[in-house]
Amino acid sequence: MQELKQELRLRQELALQPQQILRSELIQLPLLELEMRVKAELEENPFLEEIGDSDDSELADECAAIEPSGEDEMESPPADRPLEGAREVDWEDILNDADQWAYRTRTRVQTEDTIDIPQPAVDTLDDHLREQLRFDNLTSEEIAVGEEIIGNINRDGYLEVALEDIAQDLGCPLETVTRVHDRILRYDPIGIGARDLRECLLVQLETRRPPQLVAKRMIEEFWDDFTKKRFESLAEKMGVAIDEVREAFGVIARLNPKPGEGSFDEKQNYVIPDLIITKVADEIVVYLNDGDIPNFQINPAYREMFLDRKGTDKEVREFLTRKFESARWFINAIHQRRTTMLRTARAIVQRQREFFENGPSHLKPMILADIAADIGMDISTISRVTSGKYAQTDWGVFELKYFFSERIETDTGEEVSNRVIKARLRELIESEDKANPYSDQALTEMLNREGFKIRRRTVAKYREQMRIPVKRLRRQL
Repeated sequence: MQELKQELRLRQELALQPQQILRSELIQLPLLELEMRVKAELEENPFLEEIGDSDDSELADECAAIEPSGEDEMESPPADRPLEGAREVDWEDILNDADQWAYRTRTRVQTEDTIDIPQPAVDTLDDHLREQLRFDNLTSEEIAVGEEIIGNINRDGYLEVALEDIAQDLGCPLETVTRVHDRILRYDPIGIGARDLRECLLVQLETRRPPQLVAKRMIEEFWDDFTKKRFESLAEKMGVAIDEVREAFGVIARLNPKPGEGSFDEKQNYVIPDLIITKVADEIVVYLNDGDIPNFQINPAYREMFLDRKGTDKEVREFLTRKFESARWFINAIHQRRTTMLRTARAIVQRQREFFENGPSHLKPMILADIAADIGMDISTISRVTSGKYAQTDWGVFELKYFFSERIETDTGEEVSNRVIKARLRELIESEDKANPYSDQALTEMLNREGFKIRRRTVAKYREQMRIPVKRLRRQL
């Protein structure tokens, strides 16, 4: 007889509830994306409806009465109740809890600079190029190719896809794509749509008068020597005087390595802060900017329909339950986002008070774990809250991530933020003699004399993080 065996295994699993997933998603959204998400939810869920800022209905009065303010910002609505199985739930009790079915904004940023000032229409780089394309003498096929090329040019002005891919996607000869691309390269700004820096510089040199033969040859034939500034080697290989090499370098230095830079729509370049942190009297006050997020609530008509479900079809009941559940979770998650962001910002202010009072040079070292411990949340939550979010302060607009940095000890034992050291490092490099720039070792010694206990490899790491080239590439003869 075959022996039966039983085995008991314990296994721990983390199963995220839909409410938790939604809260996590909304917390990491910056303001503009949150606005779009709210508007999309209002369109998709009939249980939700927008209400005006001055709505004086009974609902608005109830919401205003129960909404907390200041430091006692609402932590979260009451704990989620199981919504499956309507018979087990007192829906009327839930629906009478205004915390769970209305959201009203509090703070909208509107400065004197933005009030009632008409903004001029600004053409984007894309508009500017398409206008030139329309006035070019091209066939309909070439115009279609040009539209595709322009649509794949990034903000720096470079083409992000291969010409072969464009030819394949449009089903046209590669020769046609190459011909149109060559024309666009010579549109204004010159070099726009280049595939790399080398091509961008060459096109600009070809249009300069008088012809820059030495500079053009350096880029075409001796690109590696050019990028590494090997002046003597270039002079020897090209059979020209070193003064001609230096002059050619000067010509190339005046070219535009990013032809798309500076051509943009104002709206694309405007950062709307998620938070406003300002000093009022002797206090640092934190506001959450609700931007253009509309006020919204659970629709009263649907609310009554949901309560009066007698005789309704099963599918209708399930639909109403599902939509109500989604609406309540969404309002709950929006409130949670507001509370978490305010708690995080206030904790940052608590640790960085000197920054908000005296400016960036007083930034203190701080890591995500510090704030997580202060407010009793996971580091991952703090990371999501601070990523892509901006705060408007008395010293400018900063991403919340800016306030987090490593610790460096001075010779007096004081801990300072590595951002302070990076700022000082940049100042030293910007003030150096361009004909004889500082080496990493020289910069290290200068910082050490100023009291910063830092090693040469750390200086090199910070310089690379700030995208500052090595001494050899900074040298200008």
